[in-house]
Amino acid sequence: MYAYATAGPFGLEDQVTASGPGLTLLFHLIIPFFWCIPVSLVAAELTTAMPVQGGFYRWVRAGFGNFWGFLAGWWNWSASFILGGVYAVLFTDYLGFYFPGLVGWKHYLVSLVVIAVIGYVNVRGIQMAGIVATVLEIFILLPVIVLCVIAATKWHHNPFVPMVPPHVPPLQVFGVGLALGLWLYSGYEQCSTVAEEVENPQRSYPIALALVVPLSIATYFLPTLLSLAALGNWQEWHTRYFSDAAFLIGGRWLGFWMTMAAMVTNISILNATVLTTTRMPSAMAEDGYLPKVLMLKHPRYGTPWIAIIASCVVYALLAFQTLTQLISVYAWLRIGTTVLTVLSGWRMRKTHPDLPRPFRIPWGRAGLFYVVAAPVVMSCVALWGSDHFGKLWGLQALALGPIAYVVIWMVKRNQEVADSSR
Repeated sequence: MYAYATAGPFGLEDQVTASGPGLTLLFHLIIPFFWCIPVSLVAAELTTAMPVQGGFYRWVRAGFGNFWGFLAGWWNWSASFILGGVYAVLFTDYLGFYFPGLVGWKHYLVSLVVIAVIGYVNVRGIQMAGIVATVLEIFILLPVIVLCVIAATKWHHNPFVPMVPPHVPPLQVFGVGLALGLWLYSGYEQCSTVAEEVENPQRSYPIALALVVPLSIATYFLPTLLSLAALGNWQEWHTRYFSDAAFLIGGRWLGFWMTMAAMVTNISILNATVLTTTRMPSAMAEDGYLPKVLMLKHPRYGTPWIAIIASCVVYALLAFQTLTQLISVYAWLRIGTTVLTVLSGWRMRKTHPDLPRPFRIPWGRAGLFYVVAAPVVMSCVALWGSDHFGKLWGLQALALGPIAYVVIWMVKRNQEVADSSR
């Protein structure tokens, strides 16, 4: 869960220069209360109530019907296509620092090998994927902890100054940073898709969420705060800057270690992405919305191996994109999925009131209102502040969902008519 939702602090560096150090730090203190905390509470309640393959897709379908359930699944799977291959590309980019000749077809080949290896790990099952994620995360977090300790002893600057970059349009400052923030704090409902494969999910999921949410906030906030306080050079922050900060704060050895951790982070996120998103097409295939072949389970490992391979093939075909230009589009798909998820938490209280809920959202009606209203408000603010590229392509990405549903419904109807006429 931590590997999918966070994995490490890497990826937020551009937020510092885009939104300013002060606003960036405030984002990491405020966004969780409007995004990942309410989403995690809904995920905890519904996972304990319905620990099924497909997770939030099936919650939305149970609460709102086939159409909205399909959209939740389709938008989620589409979002994985947008960023799945990017993580392999970013790993190869880091590797290129040590092997400058890794360009062109060689760069693409390494990305393909990474995707293939991670695909194989996930075909082997959730236990193998979990072991890999745990080992990778320990390697990632150790240098981050060391960076924080050393940087704390070198605090010389106010990390909140300036609050925003001077002479930059306010909407650009706010919108870009918020889109990155939503991306960084997304995915806390995602692991519900593999609940059927988890031992005692009614107990495991609430505990995991209670640990992962504060750990994620600390992972983003503390190294950013302490690095800015030690260096005070917010204008120089850019993609992969934590490696530079580690070099300046701790020396060459820490910079090298941090770069290795950043490389491994992309492997960890890709591993978790394959694990959590490939159960979605398998569940949708079981419900008749995608080809039945996607629901086939591996005879030895019991995993939806065709769905895993199909997703990895798409990641491989798109393994040439860059992260920055896709975040704003991804945010629209993620917002659509997340809003449907939290609304299903409210809806399921009405449609399935007697469903056993070992964990319930606290604070009664006020708590239920909070977990729905906070993400909806944040979504409206994020979409209003989205850049032109995100508004153009994000709307089109969302629109593909209803179009796909109509096409699939027509195919199913024609098939039923043909079967009845025989």
